[in-house]
Amino acid sequence: MLKIKKKNPLINTILFAFLAVIVLGLLSFVIASKIYLGPKDKNSDEAIQFIVEPGSSKNKIADDLEKKGLIKNALFFKLFIKLNSSKELYAGTYNLTKSMSINEIIDILNSNKSIENEGISATFIEGKRLTDYAKKIAEIINNNTNEESTTPEKIIDYLDSDEFVDKMIEKYWFITDVVKNSEIYHPLEGYLFPDTYNFKRNVTVDEIINKLISTMGQKLEVYKNDIEISDYTVHELLTLASIVELEGSNSDDRKGVAGVFYNRLESGWTLGSDVTTYYAVNKDFSRDLSIKNLQSCNGYNTSARSTCPIIGLPVGPIASPSLASIDAVIEPEEHDYYYFVADKYKKTYFSKTQGEHDKTVSSLKKQGLWYEY
Repeated sequence: MLKIKKKNPLINTILFAFLAVIVLGLLSFVIASKIYLGPKDKNSDEAIQFIVEPGSSKNKIADDLEKKGLIKNALFFKLFIKLNSSKELYAGTYNLTKSMSINEIIDILNSNKSIENEGISATFIEGKRLTDYAKKIAEIINNNTNEESTTPEKIIDYLDSDEFVDKMIEKYWFITDVVKNSEIYHPLEGYLFPDTYNFKRNVTVDEIINKLISTMGQKLEVYKNDIEISDYTVHELLTLASIVELEGSNSDDRKGVAGVFYNRLESGWTLGSDVTTYYAVNKDFSRDLSIKNLQSCNGYNTSARSTCPIIGLPVGPIASPSLASIDAVIEPEEHDYYYFVADKYKKTYFSKTQGEHDKTVSSLKKQGLWYEY
């Protein structure tokens, strides 16, 4: 008769205990992993700057992350990245938050998109003055670079300096010695093209200005043949374009507006443009011009009420013109009008005489179409 050997109860107990330990160990590891691999604080969106020094090992990075309070446990980070990820962690400066999981942190450090490599987007608005652009540049420098903090006043002094202006004249074909006229407030006024630009971190004032000026050069290059056969220089065209920019900002017909100013120029009139007076007396458009302002004598005031009205163009641009205004003065509409006015819907009305113009203004006011500033 075949005898069946009985199992040793002690061995069974040991095996069961061993398996139980393994299972409990695995469960504990899974639970601990969920705890330690998750966000340090899922409710915190505060950006914390974290630096990975060149040559740092993954273990060093794990320790630094724990010291910064960005992860719960460096050991679990080391185990996780060793067992689950072959991704490289690149040197650089990164913005991390405590609400990020370890996976998210690894992805960011692996992206090689450190703060130093991120771009800065900045918009320079058409119709604004160089002084406005100086404020924007100071903001860019102070908020996004490691450069020493600066002020708009320092930037203006730098841009107006003979040394810098001479460098720009030497570098760009469309900037000439005419900008050094002593009556001109800011030599590079009107030469900075308005647009939205992307700059690298730690951009310098020189790099920003050269970008704006070189872009203006690219825009003018298209019209180079027209400029060469024109009766006006680049400086004069930019001057008129800056006036059209401000006078025609509420008009649907900038080419027609440019045509009015050309008619006045060719007839030997003063331009009669109050926007030049605003620039001449350094006032913004939120304040009214006084009689004294309108009568002021300088190289910019083209108001007919000036005690020494300028016949022709002012000494230089009064703002940065858009491409639409530049195009309008290079290819204006030809007509016989000397006056214009736009209603609140930007529809433009042209007149040949002062009398016709006054009637149009009166009619617009009666119809409730007058543009209120």
